[in-house]
Amino acid sequence: MKFTANFFALMLSLSIATNGYACTEDGSTGLLPENDMYIPVNMKGIKSGLTEEQFNAVIDKVLAVYEPIVSSAGGKLTVSRAWEDGTVNAYASRSGNTWQVAMFGGLARHETITEDGFALVVCHEIGHHIGGAPKKGASVRTGGGGWTGGGTGSSSISWASNEGQADYFATLKCLRKVYLSDDNTSIVRSLGAPAALTKACRKEFKGNKVDSNICIRAGMSGLSVAKLFQALRNQTKAPDFATPDAKVVSSTDDNHPDTQCRLDTYFQGALCGIDDATDVSQTDAKVGTCHTANGDSIGTRPLCWFKP
Repeated sequence: MKFTANFFALMLSLSIATNGYACTEDGSTGLLPENDMYIPVNMKGIKSGLTEEQFNAVIDKVLAVYEPIVSSAGGKLTVSRAWEDGTVNAYASRSGNTWQVAMFGGLARHETITEDGFALVVCHEIGHHIGGAPKKGASVRTGGGGWTGGGTGSSSISWASNEGQADYFATLKCLRKVYLSDDNTSIVRSLGAPAALTKACRKEFKGNKVDSNICIRAGMSGLSVAKLFQALRNQTKAPDFATPDAKVVSSTDDNHPDTQCRLDTYFQGALCGIDDATDVSQTDAKVGTCHTANGDSIGTRPLCWFKP
């Protein structure tokens, strides 16, 4: 036990770049800021997340839903399944009409990652392709492969939804479609969801067990991934549904929000009452989402990264 704790503490001493754009057009950065963690296959002495079978099954499940959706949007969705690669990250990139998602075994093997958490990561990466506005600002292309400007007009947007929007899309649209045909009542019963999450979902979707159970399950998917962010940032404070990030940005932040802010985004996406069949817009952040301009107060993007 002492070996496990000491070894993992060493692995979590990371050099994380906090300013890079994630899931950039060239696929150079990903779901997480660049980090030095590497979890090879069959690493001894640490608790592991998913098996290879689970890794592939989750990807297959999400692809079955989103391959035709991406095709209808003019793209060909491909997923690189790098199970043997110990990289703890995931990426989205484009080459022509080929819309690429790269998933790595190292991320799937991290002890915080559940099957549902891994499904959320796949959804996040797909969300960069079709998750809608706000996009990564594209009015000025930077030398490092990112974008500056933050515009939302058609002349100033890149193809990639920004980090917060990809997170929001994952629970607002993607996981709702992916989880719809599952026995969510039984699954939720086994999750041990915190009271703050359960109470909020039951209240928002009162009388609708299907939607409230999917809300709870999506929230727990987000908690799995948020715990990964906590571990990679070596943070002592755990993300919590009951303690939202109080930060208010002066302009929309395209980069990776902090750990609690990302959990808040997953939570609010899960709580939004807009049907998953109502598509988002690639240019208008108010369409297909919960937004204060539409009179919404629940399920809106958190102000810790989003400026309405």
